[in-house]
Amino acid sequence: MSDIRQNGEQSYAWRELLQRWSDEWLDPVLHEQERAEPFSENVRRARWLGRAGASVEDVGALEDRLGTVLPASYRQFLLTSDGWLNTTSDIERILSAHEVGWTRDLDPDLVTVWIEAYGAAGARVADEEYFIYGEAQDPVSIRPEYVPHTLKISHTPEATEVYLLNPCVVTAEGEWEAWFVAHWLPGAVRYQSFWDLMDDEYRRFRGDW
Repeated sequence: MSDIRQNGEQSYAWRELLQRWSDEWLDPVLHEQERAEPFSENVRRARWLGRAGASVEDVGALEDRLGTVLPASYRQFLLTSDGWLNTTSDIERILSAHEVGWTRDLDPDLVTVWIEAYGAAGARVADEEYFIYGEAQDPVSIRPEYVPHTLKISHTPEATEVYLLNPCVVTAEGEWEAWFVAHWLPGAVRYQSFWDLMDDEYRRFRGDW
């Protein structure tokens, strides 16, 4: 991540990370055999799993539609690539700016499942348990009441794996908490920002953990 700040906000090295990720996915020896279908010829030719970046106007329109200001790491991601193909074999694609929306609107069934599965668990998770990130975090230490308010930013057909951004928990820098939800997790793995989630997902893709 770059230390350069633009317009008072942290600048994130998305192009560097995503280009490295693209190159490794497209290496037939390393990873492409993991896909059910090969990448298209256009993707191979471009050496890029993303799209052209969204315009500032596109991102502004998304913020107007949502009625909020997006966190810098996610906004800069969209400006670099307006959507993305597979991050790992679990996530088919990250949605473009015109596709993302609140989880309660895009996937009400997911909200229902979470509330039914975790909402009856009892007392609210205490701050000293909840605000732990990294290896010491317990995926079970979640707050299901946040799920309806999250932003759904990925889609994998007929699967529960998904990336969510949680505006109920915001860092001093304005970053929203980011969640990775999967059927094999007893809850969710949470990160302090979308950048942190994607950086960790890249390491998982590489098999670094």
